[in-house]
Amino acid sequence: MLNRRTLIASGLAGAAGLALAQPARAATYQAYVMGYFTESPSQLGANYGLHLAVSADGLNWTPLNQNNPVVTPTAGTGGLRDPFIQRKQDGTFVVLATDLTGTDFTQPNQYIHCWDSADLRSFTGYRRLRMHTMNTHTWAPEAFWDAARGQYGILYSANSGGRDGFWVNYTSDFRTVSAAQLFFDPGFNVLDATTHVHNNVPYLYYKNLANGRLYGARSSSWNPRSFDQGTYTAGVVNGGIEAPIVVKANDRNEWWLWGDSYSPNNGELYAWRSGNIGLDSWTPLTKAQYTQPLNAKHPTISPITATEQSSLISRWGAPNWNRIKSFNYPDHLIRHASYAGRIDPYPFDPYPDSQWRLVPGLADSSGVSFQSVNIANHYLRHANYSVVLAPNDGSALFAGDATFHRTAGLADSAWTSFRSHNRSGHYLRHAGFVLRIDPLSSSSAATDRQDATFQIGY
Repeated sequence: MLNRRTLIASGLAGAAGLALAQPARAATYQAYVMGYFTESPSQLGANYGLHLAVSADGLNWTPLNQNNPVVTPTAGTGGLRDPFIQRKQDGTFVVLATDLTGTDFTQPNQYIHCWDSADLRSFTGYRRLRMHTMNTHTWAPEAFWDAARGQYGILYSANSGGRDGFWVNYTSDFRTVSAAQLFFDPGFNVLDATTHVHNNVPYLYYKNLANGRLYGARSSSWNPRSFDQGTYTAGVVNGGIEAPIVVKANDRNEWWLWGDSYSPNNGELYAWRSGNIGLDSWTPLTKAQYTQPLNAKHPTISPITATEQSSLISRWGAPNWNRIKSFNYPDHLIRHASYAGRIDPYPFDPYPDSQWRLVPGLADSSGVSFQSVNIANHYLRHANYSVVLAPNDGSALFAGDATFHRTAGLADSAWTSFRSHNRSGHYLRHAGFVLRIDPLSSSSAATDRQDATFQIGY
């Protein structure tokens, strides 16, 4: 697949991710909204509209609208990448995005997509903004509030003179923009700028294309070129990661740095933690500590109120399916493959193999049955203690074999274990990554209890 990294190596590429404008009501923020587009390893999950997810803790996400787009461009290329959600000074939102879809990244494009939104429940005023007249791309736009100018800056990546840097246009209304200016050029190719403010200090994080690592810079102002010599971090990570975004916890001094992986697996997000953004200190989180939205790519994250979170769920709806994570292999999800139940590392295709409707138990409505999303009328059941995906034949035996009861996790009470309905004392567990049921209790070996402990998410 032709991608931006390949073209950048040939001198063809570009920038940006997330910024947090912080109006006066920031102290009331208690939740988060994420915007993204979707892709999966084989592109089965590719969709280039704006998707939304919400989170109470900033780490575990609930996709909205069944992980379908809430709005899609109707002009330009007809799709978007790299969406960015900006809360404006009046508390409403503007959404920006790259006007680029598919796998052909070679065509110049001087425009970005733009919508207005009062509350992210509806989107109005769709338009494309022409940012420059250069024969280059306009990638991954984001915005920041420059109080000294009394205007917003729109950042994006463009290539001029053979080098990829970040350019800026200023605007008061996201309709009329100033002439483009070079904003950040550290002397080497860069990609995917994201901005953040803490204690009135502006921060700029980016990908260094010379070595593939993510870096942070800071400045005493938002002035163009003021970040050029401001890099203060060593490379956070190298490899197939791009699109850094920085998010502060709403209620404490804790920051998360997110990055989007395109290799070796596409459609996978990674996260790091810091207790002080002013220091060069980022620690990777494990997959047990966060759950990304399904197939999310190049996300943007903004703080919202608890009321706004509830309003978004009410408008768009939470998924009618779940994904289930292993306790001791938290990057693995329960799935079916060739009708066998197993756990495999996310991401994979076909990704619907890991989506389950947890319906009332077929044999006992106080229990639960695992109904496949992508194979009609098929459920997980045990047969000779192995767990398989099989069609419901309507028999009492099938109903009993396909019914489980949720209990506190055998390895961690904050997680979940699933006890068989018709095999007393037997629990769903993985062994060699294959699902089966075995007799287990609180006195079983720690490894066995861990194999039988899971987390229900989306």
